[in-house]
Amino acid sequence: MSLSASNRKTKVGLFFGSFNPIHVGHLVIANAMLENTDMGEVWFVVSPHNPLKERTTLLADHHRLQMVKIAIDDNYGFRACDEEFILPKPSYTVITLTHLSEKYPNKEFALIMGADNLCSFHKWRNYEYIMSNYKIYVYPRPKSGMENTELENLPSKGIEMINAPMMDISSSYIRNAIKEGKSIKYIVSEPVLRYIEEMNFYKK
Repeated sequence: MSLSASNRKTKVGLFFGSFNPIHVGHLVIANAMLENTDMGEVWFVVSPHNPLKERTTLLADHHRLQMVKIAIDDNYGFRACDEEFILPKPSYTVITLTHLSEKYPNKEFALIMGADNLCSFHKWRNYEYIMSNYKIYVYPRPKSGMENTELENLPSKGIEMINAPMMDISSSYIRNAIKEGKSIKYIVSEPVLRYIEEMNFYKK
């Protein structure tokens, strides 16, 4: 192995979400990122509950993290990340990025986001800093309004649109289906389905 190859940082795509619960749509998008970019890993960054907001249907942090772990257990390119659990609340992406970059200097971090989030990215805290220091990989989202986004105002060299399947699955749909006694088979992986059923989640 050459010196330059041994010193090359592993590119890690950060996929943020509450994952309440994680479903096949999340897994398909993450896999598309591995297959269609130079990422070596995708980390599922589980967002913690904001103590300033009502919990509503959000499961406890450790349960959502556990579902992510069992959902990705058979893919060595995926990793569950709970770093935001120890950071100040509410969570800001720029803080998490800075924290991870300092903690893992051998990794090159990038953002994974849906086209709907890109449309409102200018409202994020320190978004200009994020765009200047981290690459952003964007996957298509139904009805994202992407055609109305003024991409010419964004630094295109730092934003890459990825050819990924258009997934129209939401965790809220899954929660409502469970509450109504409907099957969610094939929408979540078998291990996650078993976990949800064993723990009687989302039935109330």
